[in-house]
Amino acid sequence: MRFGPSEEQLALRDTLRSLLGEHAHAARAAYEGDPADGRRLWDRMVRELGLTAVGVPEEYGGTGASFGDLAVVAEELGRALAPVPFFSSAVLAARILLESGDDAGAWLPALVRGESVATAALVEEAGDWSFAELTTTARPAAGGWVLDGAKHFVTDAPVADLLLVLARAPEGPTLFAVRAGDLSRHIPQDALDATRPLGTVILRASPGVPVGPPGGALPVLERALAAAAIGLACEQAGGANRCLDMAVGYAGIRKQFDRPIGSFQAVKHMLADVLVDNESASAAASYGAWAVDHAPGEVPALASLCKSFASDAYTAAAKTNVQVHGGIGFTWEHDAHLHLRRALSTRAFLGSPQAHRELIAAHVLDAPRGERR
Repeated sequence: MRFGPSEEQLALRDTLRSLLGEHAHAARAAYEGDPADGRRLWDRMVRELGLTAVGVPEEYGGTGASFGDLAVVAEELGRALAPVPFFSSAVLAARILLESGDDAGAWLPALVRGESVATAALVEEAGDWSFAELTTTARPAAGGWVLDGAKHFVTDAPVADLLLVLARAPEGPTLFAVRAGDLSRHIPQDALDATRPLGTVILRASPGVPVGPPGGALPVLERALAAAAIGLACEQAGGANRCLDMAVGYAGIRKQFDRPIGSFQAVKHMLADVLVDNESASAAASYGAWAVDHAPGEVPALASLCKSFASDAYTAAAKTNVQVHGGIGFTWEHDAHLHLRRALSTRAFLGSPQAHRELIAAHVLDAPRGERR
């Protein structure tokens, strides 16, 4: 049983890291209102590396690769703060389509070919990932379906061609595919992390096509979001490790009292704490990615464990990185705050650490003793 990267995954990591290095300014450009470099990077990821096919079965045009390969990509993109819709389209939306059953074939091949970008429009104004309050509705009309309502915090909404929308139909919560051109309105939202733009989408009699079984959206989402949470944890682990690299590098060259600040015990202890948390988060995320393919019964509990731990580790690493850099770490010109912004935004995305700990507690308390993992 092996949870570390294979030789092929290491080669994929190195190739992607090299490509991301050529577009190192893309994250900063996103904050400056220039998405051109991010678009060029996305085009190269699709055209040269075929990354939108990773983790997708061959029957839909994918490589048939494992979720572990997808995790490697997510980790590298997290390290680089790449302003691309990979997570929204190739992880979140693709996973929902895969879990939805036969309807995946109608939409997934276009995503794999890079001809379309998809995202998920699931939560409403309260930002509740339990979907307890679902006000967006779907009704039959003229041989099809139309949707009414509003969805908030839609990641990469400005660049998405297809949205997977959760709505309340007569049969119960149902997923619908809605083309971006059929939305009544798209309102950009102020986002803490400019590399992952958010939007509110308004639906007024907007046509949609059912995805998955009528009234069966919640089980589909439970499975899909568990895998997506593990993918996001891999991304967070990558960002946390980059923060540690930045802090260690600066601690080795910044001097006080004619000594590198990294030689002081207080700084050593801060960085050691980050290292321990990062290693634990990376190990959990790697095992979670393996479990998606090989131990699906463990995924629900693992997803919450990975997401809660990686969220805390990334936040702590980003804060420590700013602190080690001192005054320059608080300036707009330095990139330390960009990781802090990503850490805080991903902390809330797909559920807070507190919410996931509650899910873990429920799993432990509800499961028979012999089935607790």
